[in-house]
Amino acid sequence: MKKLPGKQKSAAGSSKAQQQTQPPPVLEADISPWTEALFAAEILFLHATPVYYGFGVPRGDDSAVVIIPGFLGTDLYLMELHGWLERIGYRPYFSGIGINAECPNLLVQRRLNQTIEKALTETERRIHLIGHSLGGVIARSVAGQRPRDVASVITLASPFRGTVTNRTVLHAAEGIRQRIQQEHGQGVLPDCYTGRCTCNFIDSLKRKVPDSMVETAIYTRDDGIVDWHYCMTLNPEVDFEVPGTHIGLAFNPSVYSIVAERLAKAQSSE
Repeated sequence: MKKLPGKQKSAAGSSKAQQQTQPPPVLEADISPWTEALFAAEILFLHATPVYYGFGVPRGDDSAVVIIPGFLGTDLYLMELHGWLERIGYRPYFSGIGINAECPNLLVQRRLNQTIEKALTETERRIHLIGHSLGGVIARSVAGQRPRDVASVITLASPFRGTVTNRTVLHAAEGIRQRIQQEHGQGVLPDCYTGRCTCNFIDSLKRKVPDSMVETAIYTRDDGIVDWHYCMTLNPEVDFEVPGTHIGLAFNPSVYSIVAERLAKAQSSE
């Protein structure tokens, strides 16, 4: 495996010209996942803060917020976020995608879009998307596909600028990719579940988030799963750094405060 300068290793080298036309290579980040065990403390701290109970944050306008889980996760672990959004005045929707271990393009087409259509019909207004980790990557892709339907998109520790993660996650992702190929065969493209895929999901992910949409990227420098540099847009008005773990961003009181403020900003833009 070829080493890159810094703390990352490249799975495939390429020339400068190729880097301008090809999607980012899959990189292995030299980070330790063991600090992620501290996410339990973030859950306890969340329950002890006023923001968890809806104090000191802007109130919602009953608009729909679709929340999307991360890699290998389900909607179940986002119950805290779901309940909190409801308490502060929004109408939250679980994604309905099941386990996030499937071709993202198929997840969007066959499951997530059904949830989005339901939210649009029931609220009769544009929706908000919040995605954690891979769920945030999916949220950004959907935002590119449905600019007229999405008012804001918020990503939590989501490496949407390239797949840069620790070795354990890379191995798990390769296992998922092989299973997808076996189960769906010609129903998916040969490079499914890689940055080289040419499906609509990857194509939409490359598009700039429209100016009509409020975009937010929340990240932590203590991320033990992905390289935090790839979770940023490099726009200081969009990027928000918080202390905490990768997993814990789904339960982080600082994140919840930012989410409430950004959703309120999207309300004022409607």
